[in-house]
Amino acid sequence: MSYSAVYIAGTDTGIGKTHAACALIHALRKAGHTTCGMKPVASGCESTPQGLRNEDALALQAASSGSVDYDVINPIALSEPMAPHLAAAHEGVAISLPPLRRAFDQLCNSYERVVVEGVGGWLVPLAPGLSAADIAKEWKLPVILVVGLRLGCINHALLSARAIETDGCPLLGWIGNTIDPHMLALDENLATLRELMPAPCLGVLPYNAAPEHAATHLQAAAAALG
Repeated sequence: MSYSAVYIAGTDTGIGKTHAACALIHALRKAGHTTCGMKPVASGCESTPQGLRNEDALALQAASSGSVDYDVINPIALSEPMAPHLAAAHEGVAISLPPLRRAFDQLCNSYERVVVEGVGGWLVPLAPGLSAADIAKEWKLPVILVVGLRLGCINHALLSARAIETDGCPLLGWIGNTIDPHMLALDENLATLRELMPAPCLGVLPYNAAPEHAATHLQAAAAALG
């Protein structure tokens, strides 16, 4: 089966979803696909002369094929560095799926592959009755889970995988991201994840590698999209 878009979820915030998403974009481009990243909702944005800008969304924009307007990559930009539903409430912004979907459809019409990066973990709320998971569910996107390799990652990964599957989203696989270069028993933890996770490992990213280099570790992830 071939997929034109994928949702990048994470076991937590700060575990390298953007790093993995950018590496996957480069891997897909190397495989011959025009590819763009998307960050539908981002908090912690900085004020610039061009408007609010998010570091993660800018990285996705820089990794993408060709040029694309920032506002399409990141339709909802929030300034306060907190959970998006709280930042939106503080800033008087209403988060809903239709404007996000319009931006997503625009990208799908322009690119062969779209890599959609979530915000925080799988169940982070966006608005009353709306969570980050609803983006993947409503848009019927397959999911790749980024596992931040640090103490506690096994529990976080297994719980996240269970939640993704419970929500009815296909879990294509998981990517291990080495965020703690001094993690004890790293190889043993990876072996345990490979044994217990309900989906295959699609790559393990070395610590602090540039996305272009990290892309060489994600050939399996690119191939999983068909």
